[in-house]
Amino acid sequence: MKAILIVVFFMLMPCMGFAQTDLSPINKSISKGRMYFYWGYNRGWFTNSDIHFKGSNYDFTLKDVVAKDRQSKLAADPYLKLNKLTIPQYNLRIGYYLTENWDISFGIDHMKYVMQQDQTVEINGYIHNTSSNYNADYSNNDIQLTGDFLKFEHTDGLNYVNVEVRHSNLLFDFNKIKISLNEGLGIGFLYPRTNTTLLGQQRHDDFHVAGYGIGGVVGARVAFFNKFFIQSEFKGGYINLPDVETTYSELDKAKQMFFFSQLNIVFGGIINLHKKK
Repeated sequence: MKAILIVVFFMLMPCMGFAQTDLSPINKSISKGRMYFYWGYNRGWFTNSDIHFKGSNYDFTLKDVVAKDRQSKLAADPYLKLNKLTIPQYNLRIGYYLTENWDISFGIDHMKYVMQQDQTVEINGYIHNTSSNYNADYSNNDIQLTGDFLKFEHTDGLNYVNVEVRHSNLLFDFNKIKISLNEGLGIGFLYPRTNTTLLGQQRHDDFHVAGYGIGGVVGARVAFFNKFFIQSEFKGGYINLPDVETTYSELDKAKQMFFFSQLNIVFGGIINLHKKK
């Protein structure tokens, strides 16, 4: 967790400096009055987190649970099939330039959070009167997260729906090719589809607004003919999920919080909304 925070901090610091200075007059060519949109894919990383499960006959916390992402293998199927484009971990965003350098955008970061099965963690709390083999009181005990005890994934997915404000600086202008730097901050809510099997109960897998997130992003864009671009981004932030559904009972909930980071490669287009005079 500390490592991710340090990386995000030092990446954002120089960008905040850029945000205070227009690098050259050619900034005016960036895009005032234009819209942009992009689509791309990400790899994600998550810090370990404590997950608290609570229901009518159990209340326990798992300490330092390890989770990873699950990006689809690079292949024509699913990446080039229109009916499967949303299966990989993707990034979708649409934005509008309020000035030459500032834009506001709306986007969805579709990540996948997969608890690593069969890991051993510390458990505290109690499980009583369930049909499982885990009825007991726990105090700093070790437990293996086998399938009959817990399966826990936000795999369709860990959907971060967010609004961002970004600042851009044009670094190089080669007439038909322009290279710019952008950085921004955002806030949004989490709408995961959580795939959970807990203590032998029926598998649960529904969409639900479960919490909120905040984050920062740094990106480099190469634009062609002021119409198309490819962009790489590094994004990091904090996610808090106080209301995760785990079974079909309204009494059964989980909560967790963690930090995340993403490395994104996206492809987009630029639309001029104003007619040339």
